[in-house]
Amino acid sequence: MKKMFIFLCLCSWSLAGVCGAEVKSASVTEGDSVTLESALTEIQSDDLIMWRFGPKREILLATISRKDNKVKVVYGSDGRFRDRLKLGSHTGSLTITNSRNSDSGLYTVTSSSSNIPLNTFSLTVYARLPAPVISNSSSVQYCSVVCSVVNVSTASLCWYKGNLVLSSISVSDLSISLSLPLEIVCLDDSYSCVINNPISNQTIQLNNTDLCQPCPETSVLRKVWIISAASGSLLILAAIVIFCIWRKLRNTNQEAI
Repeated sequence: MKKMFIFLCLCSWSLAGVCGAEVKSASVTEGDSVTLESALTEIQSDDLIMWRFGPKREILLATISRKDNKVKVVYGSDGRFRDRLKLGSHTGSLTITNSRNSDSGLYTVTSSSSNIPLNTFSLTVYARLPAPVISNSSSVQYCSVVCSVVNVSTASLCWYKGNLVLSSISVSDLSISLSLPLEIVCLDDSYSCVINNPISNQTIQLNNTDLCQPCPETSVLRKVWIISAASGSLLILAAIVIFCIWRKLRNTNQEAI
């Protein structure tokens, strides 16, 4: 029974970091800050808190010793975290500022008073999404356009009609350019191109009549709306003029009496 327990622990190491410790997911956009909590409400008087980075916790990042009230930031052996780490001296939280893609990985916080890690985080740093660009494409019968983005990784590019996905393309772990064509008969206001990753998105509407001819019914509705709005404005103006004339005549009659 003991051997089976040890075996299960070893099998779950890659998923949980250590036996019995849950790996929590965290994510941030490149350049932003992220705070990883230690799970402590307060560090005990004789406790030693250590933050480590890496799948085997091989890189020491910082320590907090409540015994002698020392807070030490090591920044790691390779210097990648230089001047970008902040420690919460009260709870032992770790804040990473100006996050980079190379910061992605496992972070583990341990306590000298516990046999298992207090918390283990799998952090993913996503690159900032560029704004998509819509350009024209050659076609004789239809309106053909292409939505493009450059230098993206771990993202999806989609064409929408309203809330309906018309087409999509995805990329992961590579920095490449994406292009997604769209062919429609005519243009209305419901088409949009969206680039997104799990924590952010960028949207551009297809509303450029230089690229596509508007649908006939859309043009008619717009003309009707414009005419109606103009007519409504004229009616309001006429009502104001009539009211002013009536009021002036009323005042004149009262003065005559």
